[in-house]
Amino acid sequence: MSTPATTLFDKLWQAHVIEELGDGWALLHIDRQLLHDMSGSRSLGQLEERQLPVARPELAFATPDHMVSTAPGRTGTTFAGGAQLWSRLKDGSRSRGIRFFDLGQPGHGIVHVMGPEMGIVLPGTTVICGDSHTCTDGALGAMAFGVGSSELMHALATQTLMQRKPRSMRIRFEGLLPDRVAAKDVILHAISRLGAAAGTGHAVEYAGPAIEAMSVEERMTVCNLSIEMGAKVGLVAPDDKVFDYLAGRPFAPRGALFDQAVAHWRGLRSDPGAAFDREENIDISALEPQLTWGTSPEQGTGIAGWVPLDNDAPDEARRDAWREARQYMGLAAGSALRGQRIDRVFIGSCTNSRISDLRAATDLLRPGLRVAPHVTAWVVPGSENVRRQAEREGLHQRFIEAGFDWREPGCSMCVAANGEIAEPGERVVSTSNRNFVGRQGKGVRTHLASPATAVASALAGAIADPREL
Repeated sequence: MSTPATTLFDKLWQAHVIEELGDGWALLHIDRQLLHDMSGSRSLGQLEERQLPVARPELAFATPDHMVSTAPGRTGTTFAGGAQLWSRLKDGSRSRGIRFFDLGQPGHGIVHVMGPEMGIVLPGTTVICGDSHTCTDGALGAMAFGVGSSELMHALATQTLMQRKPRSMRIRFEGLLPDRVAAKDVILHAISRLGAAAGTGHAVEYAGPAIEAMSVEERMTVCNLSIEMGAKVGLVAPDDKVFDYLAGRPFAPRGALFDQAVAHWRGLRSDPGAAFDREENIDISALEPQLTWGTSPEQGTGIAGWVPLDNDAPDEARRDAWREARQYMGLAAGSALRGQRIDRVFIGSCTNSRISDLRAATDLLRPGLRVAPHVTAWVVPGSENVRRQAEREGLHQRFIEAGFDWREPGCSMCVAANGEIAEPGERVVSTSNRNFVGRQGKGVRTHLASPATAVASALAGAIADPREL
């Protein structure tokens, strides 16, 4: 009797079910918990209140990222509003035997950057964190998703979590990326085409020639924005690129154990003929750099595009939403995006702060090119390891010589919880993942884009096409 064809997500789910609870719910074993200064501190505080121990402290890892300053020379108390959370996470982790990566140490950084980078996230594992962009880790073939601080507390105490199984979805990207078009453009295009709710209730597997051709870090960018189309989980089947990426990482298996792990990981892929609840195919062979014009990641278009007219809206609800977005963003219907004057550029966030992102950005910084005088431009590495690697390669010097501010690792202006915000009314080209109203400060107008588009715009002082540099 043959075994039914199953999806990658089904394999990951079934491997972690401790008990079926009925109506789609199951009790799952959790392999890794990642803690940061906001939700992680809260979860540790809840454990303290209930006087519960941590079941497997060696499977939990903590680092401050959201509410620490990224100013050069910062400490955990430089941003006074986050000082107490930094201290609670540090003290709470150490008192409970949880590995804590402090500022300035290898392993410190944005939690979604340092987890894969340190080999903490492995194919086939379940990974949770009190942050919705934990879906980033699915790029390594992990079942990774964000949870609330109470769920995180429960998992820390029991190493289990009750979850309802999502439906399955696969998006195949056909074709290969054109020159100076990035993984960020691919996922922004998918969200604008399918909608910000397209993945609601689904675990999304990304596949196809474009995904296979991407580096592991580019796949992280794609998976990172899964939550922006409503999906809880985004994932890619692990392949040799993933195995090569993990070899030698501090917390990855070593020697014979690594070989055994790879042999198991090779089976983590959807079987031929496996059925998905929804499938989409998107050809990206003629894709141009993408940019959001509105206040939702789905409100985006190609960089040569226009702010849509009311008549372009498919329904009344979206027509109203577009009007509100245009008003907030200070853009007229029918106006061109390219050439809109900007005030700031932010290169960073768990979407685009890895070493490959910084390399892609500096590729465009030829000698003599400078950030436009009226633009403030920041580069915030995703982790201490990324910062050190970039400085070994001299990337930081190229940013500085071009007029960018080179800062310390952290979330910074992506979520702006550490007080690093733009001024009301300023227009920002950002490599982050959310362009919501007020996301980067009250009244701030955020355009999501790739690192290449961010650099081109910083140099031009206006929204610009990186293909024209």
